[in-house]
Amino acid sequence: MKQIAYWILLTICVFFFSGCGSDRDSKLIMATEAGFAPYEFYENGEIVGVDIEIAREIASTLGKELEVKDVAFDFIINEVQSGKADFGAAGISITDERKEQVDFTIEYTVSNQVVVIRTDSSLQSFDELRDKKIAVQLGTVGESYVEKNFPDATLLSQKKYLAAAEDVKSGKADAIVMDELPAKELVASNQELKIMEGILFSDKYGMVVKKGNTELLNQINEVLKRLMDEGKIEEYILKYTE
Repeated sequence: MKQIAYWILLTICVFFFSGCGSDRDSKLIMATEAGFAPYEFYENGEIVGVDIEIAREIASTLGKELEVKDVAFDFIINEVQSGKADFGAAGISITDERKEQVDFTIEYTVSNQVVVIRTDSSLQSFDELRDKKIAVQLGTVGESYVEKNFPDATLLSQKKYLAAAEDVKSGKADAIVMDELPAKELVASNQELKIMEGILFSDKYGMVVKKGNTELLNQINEVLKRLMDEGKIEEYILKYTE
């Protein structure tokens, strides 16, 4: 009886774990930070945006079901490195430092970084930021830029841009350095804020996969190239910024 029970238990375990494995194989898991409109954000309880539209195309091409994991921005690369996610996308700037940790796809959009200030702020030029309190999102290229170019400034790193916005509105910070498109969304819903005139700097966005995952990298690149050739990415941007 013990031997029969053992084989029954073994069969159940094999069935359970093989079932879990096939379920994981049927999914394409994307790690993102859903507080970065128009690229990824919540709408009626669902994560939507430019990167989500692209991710759906990637999953469809691979014949898989897309699963989106909302994590802190500075956790995205770790999710990909550890295999908890297949790829990451959240307006991720392509930098040499990040290239040492993950493999980047081709660039699929160019980002302008701007400065958000209070509407009653007296700040008029970027040079005036050098000794000010600057809010950024943790782990972003904006954070790195401020650290390098404004060493005398006080850096306030937040998990979310909404928290950075509250810092500026309350006077805890003088400005936010962030991407232009999310900045436009931010000031549209916060009448106390405005975008300072001019572009602070520009950078390029890519998606990330685990180092050495050449097969998935090539598959994503093929989809990105097709979408760019078809003008779809521009359509997605317009869809979520109108």
